[in-house]
This record gives sequence, structure tokens and C-alpha cells, in this order.
Amino acid sequence: MSVPANDFDGAPGAAHNASILAQHLPAIGTRVVIEGATELPADTDSVIVALTSSEDGLELVAPEAIGAAAKELLAAFEAVDASAKPESVTTIPAPASLAAKSVTAVGLGDEDIDAEDIRRASGAAARRVGKAKVVFNTLGAIDPQAAAEGFAMGAYSYSGHKSANSDADSATETCPAAAQRVVVLGADVDVVTRAAAITDAVATARDLVNTASSHLYPETLAEVAAALGRDAGLEVEVLDDEALRSGGFGGLNAVGGGSSRGPRLVRLVWRGDKGSEKTLGLVGKGVTFDTGGISLKPGASMENMISDMGGAAAVIATVVLAARLGVSTPVTATVPMAENMPGGKAYRPGDVITQYGGKTIEILNTDAEGRLILADAIVRASEDKPTHLIDTATLTGAQLVALGERTPGVLGTEDFRDRVAELSQGVGENGWAMPIPDELAKALASPVADLRNVTNSRFGGMSVAAAYLREFVGEDIEWAHIDVAGPAFNTTGEYGYTPKRGTGVPVRTMFAVIEDLATK
Repeated sequence: MSVPANDFDGAPGAAHNASILAQHLPAIGTRVVIEGATELPADTDSVIVALTSSEDGLELVAPEAIGAAAKELLAAFEAVDASAKPESVTTIPAPASLAAKSVTAVGLGDEDIDAEDIRRASGAAARRVGKAKVVFNTLGAIDPQAAAEGFAMGAYSYSGHKSANSDADSATETCPAAAQRVVVLGADVDVVTRAAAITDAVATARDLVNTASSHLYPETLAEVAAALGRDAGLEVEVLDDEALRSGGFGGLNAVGGGSSRGPRLVRLVWRGDKGSEKTLGLVGKGVTFDTGGISLKPGASMENMISDMGGAAAVIATVVLAARLGVSTPVTATVPMAENMPGGKAYRPGDVITQYGGKTIEILNTDAEGRLILADAIVRASEDKPTHLIDTATLTGAQLVALGERTPGVLGTEDFRDRVAELSQGVGENGWAMPIPDELAKALASPVADLRNVTNSRFGGMSVAAAYLREFVGEDIEWAHIDVAGPAFNTTGEYGYTPKRGTGVPVRTMFAVIEDLATK
């Protein structure tokens, strides 16, 4: 018995976004088809099993899913010294009694196992099984939702712009539909639908972040966002550079002024249920490339600044996900987009600009540009009077100094900040609540304007940026700022279900907040 697979034209929860992205981007990352089943499919190529350890040695999780071959299989893994260490993977040929070509064991350790353990283990196993056409994932016996999500996120890979003469096995397909099926033990229709939609949203954010700035700049990013929004049934509004100038969006105009590619502001609206008491505004930083402007960045690793629109990518993917799954919470995404270049019309240190809404800002550093475009968007988002607002951005190097490459900083109004961090930890994105000390906020005072865009101190930069943004949040709005400078773009090795380059953080955190608001 099996649950039908999702595909690009299938039921709600299918990987719809991939088809839209393939029409607008030069390449997208690989996707998998998710199915559910209660027994081993006849056409299985590879089986994933889980190992735990006890005083008696290795133990096979859910041996009933393997049937008569379970005892033989466990003995084989013991013979090759397979490990139950979390995310450790071992692959062997399938025994003759099992209708498959290979079996991959992934370790779960010997501690209490939670959903994140299953996601990470499934992701690690997905990379090991590679391009096996049909994979049976028995980790679904523990948590089918986590097993499906982890495998689909772990199987993602992005090869980008390789030419037709490159190795065909490593080149990203233009629209990699149905290249691999993962059949998850115990996954029903609801699990398949939900897992497919969530992992498609994560892959969407990854694809946008991974696309080179030569191909993804404010105008084209706005086009992709609008296409995704319309396909999902969202209301779409796009303001071009002329509209932004006439509308008084001083942050976007200043940051985008040095580029030949003008800024944009995109609004995507999901109405949800009219009777909902809670509404959410989302704002995501969309700097499609950041040179630092006149305050030019060092050249080393500047190529990674293609990721400086990671917040925008996540927000776009999240509001589309809300529509795909039909959540009751109304959500409006307000997404500012600009390219920060040191052109002849670039803004300068010492300039005074006027943000949308009227606050004047003394510019001390043009590389603190993200907060300027976010501030414009936050004021505009506040005009919609949401009860709650989240902004997210690859905003400060201080986030990496304080929390490292994998832990987002969460700042904002105390109760909502703490709830966002808690939900983030629950989905495995591991946001951590951080303060906004009064003395850091006071250091933003300017002698010639309402605020400076930075302080003269190198300390507490993540909190300083949040203090700046707080000045633009409307009254009576619960607000959280998620700094993902490190977590949105992985420059080290793969781990769990996280690939190199774009990670999709914090899509799942924001979606968890949307669902949480629907229950209150």
C-alpha cells in the first residue's frame, strides 16, 4: 500500500515552486519526489535503516520493516564495524533476501531521539545514497514527517551554471523533476503533502540564494517573487525605482543609487482567514550583491555576498508556503531589494538621508546598508497594522562572532522574541534569544540627524543593528528580528540535511511562527 507521490503538477503540497523557478533562473537545485508506504516497494534500489547502540551492541531500528532479512542485515553491519554514532553512515550490498541493491545504515546514537535527530540522520543518509532512483526510508517508523523532510532537504544539491560539456552527473538539471523518489515508511497523505511543501520552500530559498548576482538582481528577483506569488494565489505589488523615489523610500534609494540596476520593493499578501485575530508581517533583506559601497569590503570572500539577499529569499519562500498549505494566519511579506555598489551616484559616509516615514539618518558607514532598506520596509509593513512582525537578514558579522555559523540571533520584544527562538529550536534551526542593551541603543544618537546608521564602537554590533530597526516598528506590534548572517549561507562542509552554500534558514522558523499564531 502506498501514498501517491507529489510532483510538479500534482495536489497541494507538490513541488510547484520548482517549475516557476526553472522559468526564471538559469539553474535550480535538485528535488526529490516524496511518497509514503507501509512496506518495502518492489522497485526499491536502496534502503535506509537506522542503528542505535546499547550495552548489547548495535540494534536495528524498526526491524519489522525489513522482515526476514533484519537479522542477517544487522550481522552484516556488525561485521563491517558500522557505527551508531549520530549521522554516521555505512553502506553495504543488500542481502539476497532483501529486494534492493544496497542498504545504508545511519546512526542515531544512544540518547533520547527527537525529530531533529531523525531529520539530520535522514539528510546524512540522503547524501550517501546519491542518485539511487527509489529509496525506502525506514526512519519513518520513528517520525515520518521528520524522515521525509530530512531526506528531501539532504538530497538537495546545486551545480549551477555548468556548461553542457560538464559531467552530466554533476550538472544541475534545469527542472529536476522526479529524478529520485523517497518512499517513507508510515507517511500518510497529510505527511507527504506537508513535507513536500515545506522542503520545496526551503529549496526555493536555497535556489534564490545560490543564483549568481549576474542573473539575480533587484529587477529579476522581483520578477521571480511576483511569479511565485501569483502562482500561489497571493496578491502581488511591485514598486520600481521610480515609484520608490516618488514614494520617499530613502533607504532603498540611497543603497540602490550606486548601481545601474535600480531597487525594488515587493509586497506579497496572503489573506488567510478573515476572522483571524493574529496577523503577521514578514520583512526580508534583499541586497542582491553587497560590495559595501563607498565603505568597500575587503576582496577576500566577497563572492559570498551573493547571499546577502538570504532574508528576502526566506521571506518570499515562507509566504508562498503559507498559501500553498492554506494556513489561516494572514501573512504579508514586504521585501526590499537593492544592489549596493560604489558607483558615481552612490551614497557616502557623512550623507544624511530620510527613511520612509520621515526619520533622518546620518550615514557613517555605507556597508551598514541592510538596516536602511529594512527600515523602509518595516515602516511600510507596519502600515498594514499586523499584530506581529518578523524581519530577517544576513545583517551583521557580529552575529557570527557572537553565535557562530549555525545559530541565528533572535532579538525584539521580549515575549515574542523568546517564542520565536523556542519555535526555531523546535524545528532545528536553533535561533537564540539575544538582548538589545539600552546603552547600545543610545549610542545611535546623532548630532545632525535623528539617528546614525552605526555606532563608533565595534562592540555589540548585532544588538546595535536590532536597536536601529526597533526605531521603525509600529506601535503595539510584537516584533522579532532574526539575524542569519552565518546560518543562511554555509561556507564550510555539509552536515545533517544542510548543504554547502544556501541553507534556507530561517524558512522553517517563520513558518512555525505562522502556524503557532493560528492556534492562539
